[in-house]
Amino acid sequence: MPISHVAAMAFDRVSRLASIPALALSCLLFVITTIPAAAVGLLRDPDIENGLRELSFPILRAAGLNPRRVKLLLVDDGRFNAFVLDNNAIYINYGLILQVENAEMLQAVIAHEAAHIANGHIARRMGNIQNAQSNVALGMLLGLAVAVAGSPEAGAGIAAGSRTSSLRGFLKHTRAEESAADRSAVSFLRASGISPRGMVQLHRKFMGQETLSESLQDPYMRSHPLNRDRMRAAEAYVAAYGDTSEPNANADYWFARVKGKLSAFTRSPKWTMRRAQAEPYADVRAMREAVAYHRSQNLSQARAAMDRALSLKPDDPYYLELKGQILMENRRTSEAMQTYAAAAEIAPTEPLILAGYGRSLLALDRPKEALPVLERARTRDFRDARMMRDLAVTYSKLGLNGMASLVTAERYALSGRMEDAGLHAQRAVGQLPTGSPGWQRAEDVLLAAKRAEKRKRKR
Repeated sequence: MPISHVAAMAFDRVSRLASIPALALSCLLFVITTIPAAAVGLLRDPDIENGLRELSFPILRAAGLNPRRVKLLLVDDGRFNAFVLDNNAIYINYGLILQVENAEMLQAVIAHEAAHIANGHIARRMGNIQNAQSNVALGMLLGLAVAVAGSPEAGAGIAAGSRTSSLRGFLKHTRAEESAADRSAVSFLRASGISPRGMVQLHRKFMGQETLSESLQDPYMRSHPLNRDRMRAAEAYVAAYGDTSEPNANADYWFARVKGKLSAFTRSPKWTMRRAQAEPYADVRAMREAVAYHRSQNLSQARAAMDRALSLKPDDPYYLELKGQILMENRRTSEAMQTYAAAAEIAPTEPLILAGYGRSLLALDRPKEALPVLERARTRDFRDARMMRDLAVTYSKLGLNGMASLVTAERYALSGRMEDAGLHAQRAVGQLPTGSPGWQRAEDVLLAAKRAEKRKRKR
């Protein structure tokens, strides 16, 4: 299936990015040095991220936010939660997507989080933290969305991040903010032609949580305080304004596809196969079966299922990407490269697809061809540490040792390993032409590493 105009418009372009800014690295250092790293991470998958773009695009536009800039990112956590860290991304736990029952409930969550951005709640909290901590900047995003690496089991990458009481305190909203976000969210949904009943269903799901101790409450309840007044307000809004929304086949399809792929990678293959026949969309059913067969190490059946999906949507770059992943993980590298190449031709600006294509070329020992592909991927998404590792290997194979050291330094910096980042950045500074763009990027990392060392000595 060709990328729709909505998805293309929603694509987050960062093609002018030349460096990981020193300011952003300073933000990362604050998070790392004040909040110990833990097991929160990101699941990166181009198909899922595209589906979330499709679902969020009309909401972000109604909220006055730029859909090209606000990314929807999936958190590797099975619990029900969603949150924002700054104005550039909405984070949704995969567990939330598995637990909501329809597209309207998921879109209500997106609208609510978008309202926190649109209403300035994040900016106010960041201002409060800046008053208390002289070294805080606006890059809290990097404290979570870093160190993306590959994971065949999840079909996506995992980024290092933070889950501590300090972060929970930052995420926690007041009841006044929650009520304001609810009102704005419902208006965004109504302006987008999306049923506001999803918001009511969302509140009903959490009724009774208030009576539980905090240790037993769902994380969403702890960071999004709920009371019966908010529940009644949502019901009253629907009663007053009615529900004039029309059925949205596009939203229903992308919700089924996102949830279907997530469940196929996170549930057991047997669970998936038992339920796949109830899937109303034939291509999504075939995709879910392909993932189940792949995870059961049955390549022939996985390929057959993916071919069924592609027969229904032959120009779908995300199905081609999944087929490439399956082939790559079964050591069919040449076939994988051809499949990734076809996906990249259809979606030439999708960084995760470009990263897979470059990885397959590198595996075939074709670094000269891999280099421009991986550099394009890095330009569009510098947070993908697996791609950055492949890019460093490619530079090294081509004798570009200064660039290899630079990319390695950036990868370590994004994962919080500042001592290692500084070591490689120092090497890059000594190997790259003084004043060149690469040299400047290495200087940024080196400066951040030195600041981290000073902060460490003060503790």
